[in-house]
Amino acid sequence: PTTKGHPRMIKEAAKLILESKQPILYVGGGVLKARAADALRELAELTQIPVVTTLMARGAFPDNHPLCLGMPGMHGNATAVTALQKADLLIALGARFDDRVTGKVSAFAPNAKIIHVDIDPAEQGKVRKPDVPIVGDCRLVIEEMVIALRDLLAGTMVQADISPWRSRLNGWKENFPLAYEPSELGGALKPQYCLEKLRDASPEGTILVSGVGQHQMWSSQYWHFNEPYTWVNSGGLGTMGFSVPAAIGAKVGRPDKTVWAIDGDGCFQMTAQELITASVEQIPIKVGILNNSNLGMVRQWQEMFYDNRYSQVHFSETVPDYVKWAEAMGCVGIRVESPEEVESAIDKANSINDRPVVVEFRVEPTEQVFPMVAAGRGNDEIMLQPSQENRREFLR
Repeated sequence: PTTKGHPRMIKEAAKLILESKQPILYVGGGVLKARAADALRELAELTQIPVVTTLMARGAFPDNHPLCLGMPGMHGNATAVTALQKADLLIALGARFDDRVTGKVSAFAPNAKIIHVDIDPAEQGKVRKPDVPIVGDCRLVIEEMVIALRDLLAGTMVQADISPWRSRLNGWKENFPLAYEPSELGGALKPQYCLEKLRDASPEGTILVSGVGQHQMWSSQYWHFNEPYTWVNSGGLGTMGFSVPAAIGAKVGRPDKTVWAIDGDGCFQMTAQELITASVEQIPIKVGILNNSNLGMVRQWQEMFYDNRYSQVHFSETVPDYVKWAEAMGCVGIRVESPEEVESAIDKANSINDRPVVVEFRVEPTEQVFPMVAAGRGNDEIMLQPSQENRREFLR
């Protein structure tokens, strides 16, 4: 394959980058596959261009970096989604313009020029025609871009002032953080709360693995991915049941890391038997089940788009008994039913490193994932957390 970018395209891209006033680095999973995280950071810090990381690219750029806007897409945060829409230049690196990111393609980033870097020539122009197509390995191309930018800046070219753009984005970040309605005292346990507490209690560099569904979206939203290769999921394939076996593989590959598998009760039931392998082979993964007693994402769609006409989504709250199930497979089983129990359960799970641990969080069964861009709608029609809808005008 072609790995180095065409020199003329590299130079054109560098000029566009320096001329743009509202640029965004749109980072996809190809950056991680190319091991280009360090090169990406150098490019972002040289140009001070804000970064969004797709579901497949979480961790490619640190969430705690001031230039990071987080995740765009159907369940991305409002700032990242709107930044793509309002940009005058998208520098797409190893991204495929998936419909989960673009929403309605004809309405996506209407005023943006496109630089598209991808190793696969078939990706060029497949969804959106690029102004500067560059076929090549993301790491090599980004490194070539940095050299070209430094050469231009050392000459007569000056980068356009993007500080008003960054101020606008920072205003959105302040007004539209990820949010959920907290539990009242004695109320139902919120899945987002569980993930926040798990995130805060876990060592830096913990590997998080998810299945598919609401728990996957909450995991990608509420975890802070500050290192590459700390997020493992089957985005692009939508493989329910992925989490437990993938976590076993991650722990075997990185025995020095804490590995948490986050699953829904639907996903967990598909491959839970693999915990026998983890137990017999002494692979001490940790599993958090967000048990809402239903197929949550399907239920959410049936509520939002099908007038609550439910079909094949509801499970029993107490059957199976996940604690007994875990114990039958040689694991430690822990059940959490209230917010007050969350921290101690997580601490106990993190302290056990000689066998697998399963923590069942019995969470609010009707909780929905927000923000959301409905299928077939444009990103400008993003549905915000209900408590934020009265501030929508600030996204203009």
